[in-house]
Amino acid sequence: MRSHWANCITNFDADVDDFVAEYFADPSRRVLLVAAAGFDPRSRRIAQMLSTTLGDRLSALFIREERPNPSAALLARADENEAALKGIVPDCKILQVEIFADDSAPVGGARIVKLLGEHPVGNDVTDVILDLSALSIGVGFPAARMLLEDCETAANRAFHLMIVSNPELDDRISGVSWSRPSPVKGFSPPLEADGERELAQIWIPQLARGRMPALTQIGVVIGRCYKICPLLPFPSRNPRRADDLLSEYQTALVDEWAVDPRDVVYASETNPLDCYRTLSTLKIRFDRTMAGTYEPRMVLSPAGSKVLAAGALMAAIEHGMAVQYLETESYSFDDRPTLPGAPSDMTVHLILSGPIYSSYDETGRT
Repeated sequence: MRSHWANCITNFDADVDDFVAEYFADPSRRVLLVAAAGFDPRSRRIAQMLSTTLGDRLSALFIREERPNPSAALLARADENEAALKGIVPDCKILQVEIFADDSAPVGGARIVKLLGEHPVGNDVTDVILDLSALSIGVGFPAARMLLEDCETAANRAFHLMIVSNPELDDRISGVSWSRPSPVKGFSPPLEADGERELAQIWIPQLARGRMPALTQIGVVIGRCYKICPLLPFPSRNPRRADDLLSEYQTALVDEWAVDPRDVVYASETNPLDCYRTLSTLKIRFDRTMAGTYEPRMVLSPAGSKVLAAGALMAAIEHGMAVQYLETESYSFDDRPTLPGAPSDMTVHLILSGPIYSSYDETGRT
């Protein structure tokens, strides 16, 4: 059990810059950054921040998620970001990950695990950082699990998550979903009752703008649920975001999923630990309630905000939850200039494992 996760070291916005400048100033620290090199305008932020402090003590694996028939505009953006990242971190490799196989099956998760296995973390690396900002769930979640488990087996290596989040920017990115949902690589424990007890599933879809068709398809594949508990971002920096999502999803919530208003789950849009704690508490209470009567299963479907997705990732790893996801075939991006006064990016940093927690006991206290 990772008892320290409930109160793990977390930094936000300006404190992230301060942490990087102080923690990585130690000349003994050597860092491997794993991040996306796609079209997302947030792709360079973390690499630039780290490079400023670390210089040649920073190496990187940059992931290019390749999907069929990308638009020329997005391909040009991705090429520009890749070239810039090579300049920011000269000691880097580009890992090209084909998201779909020849038969159109989504295989991005299996391929990133294979590629990371072919590029093991060097023995001199003291810190591994996964930048989730521009990685898809199907690639980012398997990469996070593999890197975390690798760091946990190393005596003196820390594992960090970093995210540059902007919900308003997320709303400007839309995609065409694949035809059939599938479990994320490494997050597919059995979903069928394995004994005399009947299966009781709770499905927690993370509501996000424009994702209703994808979540509806996922719900059909998951099938019968004991409860459906939609996850809403609240509090959020747009006070009406949760209300807007409830309005957008009204048909699904009422007519298709028959959600009891008391079953709606809320988690902070800015703090992944709030999502992690909320989902962990729900899982523990559900298992306790169903013990001896039903076979409990909890299924997560992250979408939209990577901050909430990071909390879902932690809960899924810690409690063995399933993650059901609908891969995106292609993206489109509204690249109109940002208006003056528009909300700025948020930065989040977490340390999930490392020597810093060596003195924690089972209750998470030093």
